[in-house]
Amino acid sequence: MPELLAAVSDLPHPPRVAAVYRRADLPRNNLPLGVALWRVADPGNVGAVVRTAGAFGASVALSPGCADPTSPRALRASAGAIFRVPIGGFDDAPGRRIALVAHGGSPLTDVDLTAPLTFVLGAEREGLPDEVVAQCDEAATIPISGEVESLNVAAAAAIALYQAS
Repeated sequence: MPELLAAVSDLPHPPRVAAVYRRADLPRNNLPLGVALWRVADPGNVGAVVRTAGAFGASVALSPGCADPTSPRALRASAGAIFRVPIGGFDDAPGRRIALVAHGGSPLTDVDLTAPLTFVLGAEREGLPDEVVAQCDEAATIPISGEVESLNVAAAAAIALYQAS
């Protein structure tokens, strides 16, 4: 059996157990708090956001162009949260939409974070396009100091969800 698991794994040290599931059985309901990702292509970031959403009782909405949350890298990064966190489509995210932008938004601490609401975050390099920000109810920025241009999408999601909790 270890040889069979090694043959289907892309890890240098394959797991000792495997699970089979149907995508249709993954949680789908929206929660009052959510994160919507716009074209986040890195599966590690998608998985990390799913894991963080699980820590704060939030759902995750994905736009077309996002990494598959059930890919091996996303599954590893989610640390099993994929089986507890509701995941849906970008347009199905709950409540008011707060665009998280690197610069120019209201400080996150000044924004009304009463649920239901969804934080909208953009791709790793491009961020959110202006047309997506315009569709949101408000734009917010996480104030940072120093020479750093912006935060990683998973780190920004974690800070925003913590602030809302």
